[in-house]
Amino acid sequence: MIDGTPPSREEAWKLLTEYTHNPNLLKHGLAVEAAMRHYAAYFKEDAESWGLVGVLHDFDYEMYPSLEDHPYKGQKILQEAGYPEFIRRGIMAHAPHTGTQRETLMEKTIFAVDELAGFIVAVALVKPHKKLAEVEVTSVQKKLKQKGFAAAVKREDIELGAQELNVTLDEHIQHVLTAMKNVADELDL
Repeated sequence: MIDGTPPSREEAWKLLTEYTHNPNLLKHGLAVEAAMRHYAAYFKEDAESWGLVGVLHDFDYEMYPSLEDHPYKGQKILQEAGYPEFIRRGIMAHAPHTGTQRETLMEKTIFAVDELAGFIVAVALVKPHKKLAEVEVTSVQKKLKQKGFAAAVKREDIELGAQELNVTLDEHIQHVLTAMKNVADELDL
């Protein structure tokens, strides 16, 4: 990728698994990738490109989990490997602490789906069978109102993400939930 052309999905997955070994972080990458591909189709954008940003957005997190390092270390790794600017910017834009302005629809979408995907997993895990099939928009909304549930999830980021995409919160939850249900087997949910 020295010329800045996008990697293949297989190359992106290889990079993710080189830096990430935790199964839950790998599944998070798959969930966010699915949500990005779903929204790309919804907005009539390139699902392959958007999916790459989704699968790679946290590739450096396991090795570099601090706010001082993530996603800055990953940005440097991708730049040295010749990854295109849109992937690097998308990854920077998903993390508000970087100060990267979300300018493109793709950058707004990666920010919008990241926290919500993790929250939906948390909702699924408290269901009787721990399956996404048991999760509905109403159950996600109910849990969002319970501040003690998945307390680390920034609810204001989920709401802001929906606003930036110009969809209601219910619509946003439905989009991400639908995307994740489509890959439920890969997520073991």
